[in-house]
Amino acid sequence: MMTAADYFGGATTVYESAPGRVNLLGEHTDYNDGFMLPIATPQRTGVTIGASLDGQFHFYSETLDQSIDWSGGTLPATGFSRYMIGCVQLLMQRAIHVPPLRMHVSSNLAVGAGLSSSAALELATLRALRTLLALPLSDTTLAQIAQQAEIEFAGVNCGIMDQMAASLADESHMLFLDARTLETHLVPMPDDCELIVIDSGVPRTLAATGYNTRRAECETAARMLGVKALRDVVDPAAVEKLEDPFRKRARHVVMENQRVLTACQGVDARQFGTLMNASHISLRDDYEVSIDALDDLTALLRQQEDIFGARLTGAGFGGACVALCRRGRAQEIGARVVAHYNQAGHAGRLLIPAADTPLRTTTRSADHGGH
Repeated sequence: MMTAADYFGGATTVYESAPGRVNLLGEHTDYNDGFMLPIATPQRTGVTIGASLDGQFHFYSETLDQSIDWSGGTLPATGFSRYMIGCVQLLMQRAIHVPPLRMHVSSNLAVGAGLSSSAALELATLRALRTLLALPLSDTTLAQIAQQAEIEFAGVNCGIMDQMAASLADESHMLFLDARTLETHLVPMPDDCELIVIDSGVPRTLAATGYNTRRAECETAARMLGVKALRDVVDPAAVEKLEDPFRKRARHVVMENQRVLTACQGVDARQFGTLMNASHISLRDDYEVSIDALDDLTALLRQQEDIFGARLTGAGFGGACVALCRRGRAQEIGARVVAHYNQAGHAGRLLIPAADTPLRTTTRSADHGGH
């Protein structure tokens, strides 16, 4: 396992990082042109890049202690480098010259926990390339390129939320995002609150789950209703004429969009928690992306005093849960819930509040004072 200092041996490098995201409301709405409210995680993924002298690209993950070499031909079958290579190739398709590089990845962001480690990797890669090559690309453009990389090179037909959150969100505000217009603005968290995020210990890989199936079902439901996307359904009763599973999928999306818009009106912590609880029930019963472990974990969270609401976060089929908690109580409650949850044989862990050392967020250039 090599640090970036070991990997580059003092050569000139550029460093950039990007956070994961916790989605508080608006799950599975992004690819339906809908609304969502993610927030950035304190955990981040960092990418350090420097020149390659042998004409090849070299990728190294400190977390995995894995090296991948790529000379511009066939992509690796699987693995972290596909996301990075996708970003490089999409820049090349924009007639941007990307010279052969060495890239080092470091991260304290949990993989497979539903916090969008892939988007963090894509954005950290693109930010580092933007800095190194002085590219005139906006944060929104980077998010769009990252989304395209995930779709084309990782095979996940994802929406734009994860990449927009990794590019534009911060740790103290919710990011309202309109997936159709890409309008964003920061929304204050409810007063006197903080978040608990717990990994259920059940990993999930989006490309190997029902994610793409759910997206196809939503597209079919929209066609049945005669709209461009389910975001355009104004009357929730309209979806009730559909047959299942299309009725249930559409009902979740329409009601989830309404929950986001309600939350943006400035509700208090209890009202926000009620919206979170309703979101989880909808994800469980109508969208059918929850599993027993996530249901058990959210139920445990809701039983705690000073918890306002809890839901799965991310695409489901495993991953993490998020709870809204009274400020100052998250560490104690989170640790207690994890201990109780794990007594049933699970392998849960508390992700937020974070106990590990934060990753650097600043850009670094070893030889010429930073960018």
